[in-house]
Amino acid sequence: MKNLQMNRRHVLAGLGTTAALATVGLPVKHARAAGSPAMIGALNPVSGAGSAYGSGMQKAIIMAAEEINAAGGAAGQMIEVIGEDTQTSPEAAVNAAKKLVEVNNVGAILGTWSSGVTLAVMPITTAAGVPLMCTSGAPAISTEDKADLVWRFQATNDRFGRAFAKIADREGYKTAATMAFNNASGIGNTEGFKKSWGGEIVGDVVYEPKRPSYRSELQQVMASNPDVIVMGSYLPDTTIILREWFQLGGKNKWIIPGWAANDKLVEALGAEVCEGVISVESVSNESAESYAHFDKGYQAATGSPASSNVYAAMTYDMMIVWGLAMAAAGEGADSAAVNAKLRDVGNPDGAEVYTFADGVEALKSGPINYQGASSRLDFDEYGDVTPDFGMSVIKDGKIERVAVVSI
Repeated sequence: MKNLQMNRRHVLAGLGTTAALATVGLPVKHARAAGSPAMIGALNPVSGAGSAYGSGMQKAIIMAAEEINAAGGAAGQMIEVIGEDTQTSPEAAVNAAKKLVEVNNVGAILGTWSSGVTLAVMPITTAAGVPLMCTSGAPAISTEDKADLVWRFQATNDRFGRAFAKIADREGYKTAATMAFNNASGIGNTEGFKKSWGGEIVGDVVYEPKRPSYRSELQQVMASNPDVIVMGSYLPDTTIILREWFQLGGKNKWIIPGWAANDKLVEALGAEVCEGVISVESVSNESAESYAHFDKGYQAATGSPASSNVYAAMTYDMMIVWGLAMAAAGEGADSAAVNAKLRDVGNPDGAEVYTFADGVEALKSGPINYQGASSRLDFDEYGDVTPDFGMSVIKDGKIERVAVVSI
């Protein structure tokens, strides 16, 4: 794909897996040489199963970098963003990550989506000492991150499972079956639900990806006559499963993660098939000043409201938090020193700030606590956050939020 150069204050993004940028990368160990730009990789699902979100995720990173540069940079350095497409494929993501690390010498990689992609990329970034920020949910991401270099801006799958369980209780369901896409994310969602829910699990199926039909797996689950089927799935497989369920005359309810139960699902299947489906997604920090600030900028950049892409708020926060950590680490700090400051600028015990410019100013007086657009960003010992969750129901072809769930 063609390189895209953002001339506004040195922000640069090549949106493709083969993009080549005529820029000089950072020296070995990712130290930030005086006067050189800080190179940041944006590794997002521009194509594939995550494509509904990936372009907006990448634009949000660029938007945040422009804000940092407009404020004079981070610790005096401008930010340059190099964009790559994971294709929502572990294999493609590995190749893109190697390019960002070995050719572009980026100081950090932001925005991997899907657990399979993040887990595939982690060995590359960890071996190179490059921090990785993701929107993936698999619990293994936390336990495998021995170097404290991986930061998760999305809820873990077990947290999603706990939210599913609270919603199942809220709706009064007594029996449930689960269907999980056979990867760390899908299984993590349904395992988290089973561990958290007090009702009866009457069916449990793990299915393989890229199948033209899931009728046999679906019939197995439907034979147990559950009140609700809880999914750990993606949009393509969910579309097939719901279509076949409707053809079979199914009457049970559904709880499905928001990345699979969205407007695209309704477009593919129609309002009648999707009626009553419960969609669960993490909720951005919508009452915070940072969210209003992000929403205004995102609409200007994309023509869409921030509510249309919850992952864009996450990737925007990644860039802002990294910039604030650069400022806190000081001029010339390498990636390890910046990485060590991430909890310092995001967790409590500091002055609350809502933009990069305000955060840099407040750092002159002491510690800060950046309140993100995506969540409060209180990183735990694993580098994970705990956002709230939105429960939405598809009614007459429209997805309507009916409750916010805290866990």
